[in-house]
Amino acid sequence: MAEFPSKVTTETSSPHSQSSQPGGNSLQGLATSVTTMMDTSFIRSIPAMLMMAEMFLGLLHWALIASTFYTVVPAYGWVMFVAVTLWILTTILFFIILFGVQRQLTVVPWPLMVMVYNGVATVLYLTAFLANAATVRQFIYGYGHIAAAAFFGAVVTVLYGASAFFSYLDWRDDGGNAATSTVPT
Repeated sequence: MAEFPSKVTTETSSPHSQSSQPGGNSLQGLATSVTTMMDTSFIRSIPAMLMMAEMFLGLLHWALIASTFYTVVPAYGWVMFVAVTLWILTTILFFIILFGVQRQLTVVPWPLMVMVYNGVATVLYLTAFLANAATVRQFIYGYGHIAAAAFFGAVVTVLYGASAFFSYLDWRDDGGNAATSTVPT
């Protein structure tokens, strides 16, 4: 049996890439491990672009409302609840899918769950948009913010509707239905 040579190096990078600090460049290693965990193909997909637009415009929507005296009109309690809650849930769902957590939780039927979430979000945002648009004229101060919020509420409603459509297509093509997956074609 041959002995293992004592002069063998097992480093995969050049010795000059290591920092002079003990332990090497841990920040570079952290960045490498985070990027390998991310699903970069998801970021380039249409559902991811829709989710990013929902997050950005949803944040803009509730920030415009929050910058006024929205407590004067009781309907804006509902509008703010829907806008902030769906913004938080969409952000969480985006990062769950981005980092592949759904692959670890195989018990959850993810395509169905995402489709139901987007459908419910569409209906809730539609009600919030209608409440927002119906009460714009009640504001003397902050009229422009509330009117802009109504516009962005309509846009976010359409985005959630498009997400619901694409998640429906994803759910339909999932093959999760045992009756359709056992039938020979």
